Amino acid sequence: MQEKWVIFDAMGVIFKEGHDLHELLIPFVQKRKNNISSDVIQAIYRETSLGKLTSEELWIRLGFNSEYPEIEKEYLDTCLTIDPEFMDIANELKRKHSLALLSNDVKEWSSYLRNKFELNDLFSVIIISGDVGLRKPDRKIFQLILEKIKSPPENCLFIDDNLYNINAASELGIKTIRFVRSNVKKTFCSEFEINSFTELSMVLKNFHDF
Repeated sequence: MQEKWVIFDAMGVIFKEGHDLHELLIPFVQKRKNNISSDVIQAIYRETSLGKLTSEELWIRLGFNSEYPEIEKEYLDTCLTIDPEFMDIANELKRKHSLALLSNDVKEWSSYLRNKFELNDLFSVIIISGDVGLRKPDRKIFQLILEKIKSPPENCLFIDDNLYNINAASELGIKTIRFVRSNVKKTFCSEFEINSFTELSMVLKNFHDF
């Protein structure tokens, strides 16, 4: 039997906050420096999440050079919440599947959070946009993870909260589940949707030979 892979997104899936830029970083920065526009913060963040800037350079460009690295630790420690169900579900899945992480994130931030919450040992493959210079939904980042895990797309299941990311993975033949934390129904575009990790084991049974 061929190896089966479950590929997780981080923000909005492993971590409760899905739109970390708009929900977290922009309010965090503007609360301290209200003269910085959202567009400027977004542009600097995007460059950093593609590995073009370090996290230190991000904070310097935002005007926090004298407060780094304390400002970064404050942001990561106070603004992000891991889903309390994730660890148990991930450890259960590891008994039958291989796990991978595919996330759009600043490489230093991802590394800090993975170490803080002891996530590294869960994943056989980890691909972060800031490390590889590619962001979802660019199909190249999905092709990259397929190369890394050395498995055909039909043996992979991708869990993400973003519709564009789900569509990009599906176009390559990867099975998909959309994680929807909001009670507001949105356009359906995945094989299945889940609202919590407790639903994941049940939904996996709907995938043939998974």
